[in-house]
Amino acid sequence: MNIAIIKYNAGNIRSVLYALERIGHTAIVTDNAAEIRNAEKVIFPGVGEASTAMNYLRQRELDKLICSLTQPVLGICLGMQLMCKYSEENDTNCLGIFDEDVKKFAPKSSRGGLKVPQIGWNCIYDLQTGLFKNVEENSYCYFVHGYYASAGEHTIATTNYVQPYSSGLQKDNFYGVQFHPEKSAAAGEKILSNFLKL
Repeated sequence: MNIAIIKYNAGNIRSVLYALERIGHTAIVTDNAAEIRNAEKVIFPGVGEASTAMNYLRQRELDKLICSLTQPVLGICLGMQLMCKYSEENDTNCLGIFDEDVKKFAPKSSRGGLKVPQIGWNCIYDLQTGLFKNVEENSYCYFVHGYYASAGEHTIATTNYVQPYSSGLQKDNFYGVQFHPEKSAAAGEKILSNFLKL
């Protein structure tokens, strides 16, 4: 299978490559428009800051390219947030594939409150679409983020931290997950396998 991982100035690409290898697939890491357009599946990962990442995408016209793709596309963490309409992180207009806004977690009071960013394992529930086929409700996945996508019409998975929010989004051929499937053990491997079968 021809899988492209979009290369841009956001970390964590190697762990996605290793996770794909664990389930028997190889991928190319590329910012070449033709290679991305010709891939059967495209993964848009990311760990980083929204405005810097969007500037990098715009400078290389990868923003227009991503929005024009017709094959299944999976955004991971920052990748999913960039597929939303807008991010409060440095007042950033994003790709606008999903009609959700990305907001900063408001930390609860320091006495027994939740820390921001959320770092660690949390459960995903209200799972919908083939991306979560045979993934158990309330499976634990690994999260690292200080911003979240609001729940809305494109929500296909929910997680509760400070408040319920979208841990999965889908519109047409575009999918996004806030957690890191490549670091989420068996549940994450199943989600990646499901994506490659879409």
